[in-house]
Amino acid sequence: MIELFNLKKRYHDGTYALKGITIRLPKRVTAVIGRNGAGKTTMIRILSTQLEPTSGTATVGGYDILNDTDAIRAHTSSIPQEASPIGFLTPIEHIRIYLLARGMSFKEANAEGSRALKDLELWNAKDTPTDVLSGGMKRKLFVAMALAANADTVFLDEPTTGLDPLSRFEVWAAIKELNGNVILTTHYMDEAQQLADEVVLVDQGKVLERGSVGSLLERFKGKVRVESSDPKPKARMQYKVGTTRISYVKKSMINEFISMGCTVRPITLDDLFIVHGVDLQEEGEGGEGEW
Repeated sequence: MIELFNLKKRYHDGTYALKGITIRLPKRVTAVIGRNGAGKTTMIRILSTQLEPTSGTATVGGYDILNDTDAIRAHTSSIPQEASPIGFLTPIEHIRIYLLARGMSFKEANAEGSRALKDLELWNAKDTPTDVLSGGMKRKLFVAMALAANADTVFLDEPTTGLDPLSRFEVWAAIKELNGNVILTTHYMDEAQQLADEVVLVDQGKVLERGSVGSLLERFKGKVRVESSDPKPKARMQYKVGTTRISYVKKSMINEFISMGCTVRPITLDDLFIVHGVDLQEEGEGGEGEW
């Protein structure tokens, strides 16, 4: 169980990254989503004891982030967004050193490290210096390190950034095998939909919504998203993103909007960003819920 109590973080320039978040995250996979600068990485860094809050507190597995940092670090594993490997070390050396530092025996570290590398299709590169690996393979190495630790809680900050589709699927499969808490941040909405039991949408340091994917998308039930860059259907569209106009309409109205040149798309978590993060059209240009 992870609990945040009025957690705030203010940086030296006066910017608030977190503005008093109080939330409970049960033992499951939680995806934290939000735009750049929403506070996702700051939250992960505080929970993993890499950063202290300005005020408020949090507990991870019952341990306080301010008073029990050693215990939290012993029971958690984390992949920072900005992590980079040591170029002359091989993947198996990275994992062995990491697991030995966490207190495993050499035999345990070798066994768990080998298993993680095989699970993530990195075994054939286990003895290759990491400075000659691709960016995607380097990212997979850090995921393998976190998974090999068998920690009660794993923090993954954008774990599949830069990976090709096949590598992403391999990482997803490995994450699904974890038994403890998994807290991940991601900009890939399909990733959140595939992995998360709970989704938390944050913006400007506040929690806007939380729930299962199904509950969060319930407002769109029976609807689809229609898009157009043509001014013809302008009066019937609700939102504007750049030059694209967007609306949510009943499935029975698809043909009508197709006849106006609109593109029809299925509902995804992307639509939460649209309804929360896009200004409504100028007054008189449609209205939310009208269609």
